[in-house]
Amino acid sequence: MTDNDWFSQGEGDINPAELQRRAEQLENLPDARPDENGLITIPVLPLRDALIFPHMLSPLYVGRDATLRAIEETHAQQLNMLALPQRDPELDRPRNQDFLGVGVEVAVSEVFATESEETAILVQGRRRIQVEGFAKIGTVLYARGRVVVDPPKPDNRQEALMRHLMGQFEQLAELNGNIPEDAVEFVIGLEEPGWLADMIASSFPLPLAERQNLLTQLDVTTRLETVTRLLARELEVLTIEEQIQTKMQDEADRGQRETYLREQMRAIQSELGDADPWTQELEELNLRIQQRGLPDEVKASAVKELGRLNQMPPMSPEVGVIRTYLDWILDLPWTVETEDNLDVEHAAKILGQNHFGLPKAKDRILEYIAVRSLKPKRNRQPILCFVGPPGTGKTSLGKSIADALGRKFVRLSLGGVRDEAEMRGHRRTYIGALPGRILQTMKRAETINPLFVLDEVDKLGIGYRGDPAAALLEVLDPEQNDTFSDHYLELPYDLSKVMFVTTANNRDEIPWALLDRMEVIEFPGYIEEEKLEIARTFLVGRQIEESGLEAGDIQFDDDALKSIIRLYTYEAGVRNLEREIGRVCRKTARLKAEKKKFASLITATVVAEFLGPAQFDESEAEREDEVGVATAIAWTNGGGDIMPIEVLLMDGKGNLQLTGQIGDVMQESAQAALSYLKSRAAEFNLPMDTFESTDVHVHIPEGAVPKDGPSAGITLATAIISAFTQRKVRRDVGMTGEITLRGKVLPIGGVREKVLAAHRSGLKTVILPAKNEKDIIDVPQKARDDLDLRFVSHMDEVLKLALLPADATTTPKRPARKAGAAKARPPAEEPPATSGV
Repeated sequence: MTDNDWFSQGEGDINPAELQRRAEQLENLPDARPDENGLITIPVLPLRDALIFPHMLSPLYVGRDATLRAIEETHAQQLNMLALPQRDPELDRPRNQDFLGVGVEVAVSEVFATESEETAILVQGRRRIQVEGFAKIGTVLYARGRVVVDPPKPDNRQEALMRHLMGQFEQLAELNGNIPEDAVEFVIGLEEPGWLADMIASSFPLPLAERQNLLTQLDVTTRLETVTRLLARELEVLTIEEQIQTKMQDEADRGQRETYLREQMRAIQSELGDADPWTQELEELNLRIQQRGLPDEVKASAVKELGRLNQMPPMSPEVGVIRTYLDWILDLPWTVETEDNLDVEHAAKILGQNHFGLPKAKDRILEYIAVRSLKPKRNRQPILCFVGPPGTGKTSLGKSIADALGRKFVRLSLGGVRDEAEMRGHRRTYIGALPGRILQTMKRAETINPLFVLDEVDKLGIGYRGDPAAALLEVLDPEQNDTFSDHYLELPYDLSKVMFVTTANNRDEIPWALLDRMEVIEFPGYIEEEKLEIARTFLVGRQIEESGLEAGDIQFDDDALKSIIRLYTYEAGVRNLEREIGRVCRKTARLKAEKKKFASLITATVVAEFLGPAQFDESEAEREDEVGVATAIAWTNGGGDIMPIEVLLMDGKGNLQLTGQIGDVMQESAQAALSYLKSRAAEFNLPMDTFESTDVHVHIPEGAVPKDGPSAGITLATAIISAFTQRKVRRDVGMTGEITLRGKVLPIGGVREKVLAAHRSGLKTVILPAKNEKDIIDVPQKARDDLDLRFVSHMDEVLKLALLPADATTTPKRPARKAGAAKARPPAEEPPATSGV
């Protein structure tokens, strides 16, 4: 090559000697001559993704047949060509407007084949040509253009740009080892500013669009500024690349040095007879894996991870991740299990000692133990769901079941859990990942067959991170939980031997798919008699001990306990009852500690002295027979209660007004009762215009307490009929039942609680739907003996029992009911009918 040639873009597989010979031939080809207008006509050499600058020598590969024919025809005429880049390199047949407006006149060698059998030519850039038009002569496309002449000497600004650019180029040569020294000397010796800009632009990689932009910049000063900016960007990238490479090399050298020193330490410790701590730790892990009795798949995974750990230096960040994973595998129980105590009598004794009542739950557990005693190898475990109000012993019964079976007891509270990963864990790709709470609890259990209580399953929430209840579907499905998959462990874990017990307060809040997998056992609220027995048997003794008193220091009589139950607590469970008993014991303990006199027998009077005014009113039956007042019996969270329903008639326009925080269902019951009366108006000797001129006001006292449910239907009808017929309602009759428009009485729920509430309140007769007669079996015998239970199927039967004859005299009045401030009871609600209606 001559001194006027610049280094090429890369010769590829072209023979260097052949390249040199053809370059020398190109030197003899003259430039195209302009006509009298200063224009030259020259054949076009289309360039797809390549670009030639003036003074640049480069091979080009020819791919299009039309271009090959044009090159051969031009070379035969000893003509130069115009290397003209396409704007879009994807076009196979470019039109005139698809070319750039500036190209480079090039001398073209004859076509030759490369070593890889590709067609190529060698071109030498001569000068820029600004295209002004095109013409097609034969099959060859010609362009007419004007030669662009760069200034041979720089002005002051160009001189400054050239010096700065040369300094940048020297830095580029230092960072890029592909630029030879003679090339650097050649560039530094250039005096023409345009040539310098083109040469340096060809020395480092640039996107095709930016190279085309440089080619079309005819102003030399602008071209120098552009190249300066692009080269500064390239230097910054190369500097960062060098820093990264230096850092990586330093880390590699440090790793090699650590490996060398570690090998030396091993050799020294071997000579001294001391073991390497890291090697010793790996050997201990291997020994634990072999002796742990892991399942085959789990053992294979542990051995694989240990092999990875063995190949890493101790200080590697990955070591902690793998070591934590292996620790979890080795700490989880895979085969260890406790032996079940299948003695049914022993289990019954344990359950009876710790819990009073709850016959359905206890029977189900004893049935399970009996089945296991007959078939000990039966692995299918029951999945129970205890549903009931707070404080009824759901969680503590789970612990008693574990004691009866001799199993480990573990508990997981699900209240407020909103992330699925809390159940299934996070994948190991996350920093600080751990298994989910299911496996964490199993690790704490240390056996594969604990009794696992999932508390508050109805309090699970749904967040944007997924639904944790969906993760429990696999846990609580006996068909799937033998291969439970945790995201962290990614190994099948057997939960089929775990006895799961879930607890909830509200059955309706449990997702239906989850509820379908569980056997639901209802925990009804305790009635007063049960609370009294629980207090005697469990609560009093425990609170006496916790208060620091001796067993013989104080005793509670039944009236004192009943006073606490009726006047100071109002709940389905016994938590508040135990708190109030504890308050009495603590006050007694204080008197004892102060060496003051205290009562050894706690009576109702002592309770009132210690606990202050009553917190709740005690429900009582009405004192006298009245018109428009009937007694309903309601189910509440505290068990059951009675509530009077008052009806008042006024002159008006036939409106029905309902007050006392009555819910929608109860309002519909009142409307149905009034419609029933209107339909039977003739039988009650009531003119129809009476209803059009009379407003009916129905009120249920204790207006702060929400009330709802259909079971007050017959009571509402009785009170309304009493008001219109002026027949008094018997004060000692309580009733519950749903009414239809035809007067039929439908079954309701909560019979046990309602009958006991009537018994406590002093009622003598209780009217119940006929279809609820089967539910009386749950009512204690004493209440059944004391009450006159009447079962009805139609409203006519209710009226015969509840209403006095029109000419009957009133019964003697009882003393007026005591007034006193009291807290509002919790809402009176209607549970689902036991008959399923």
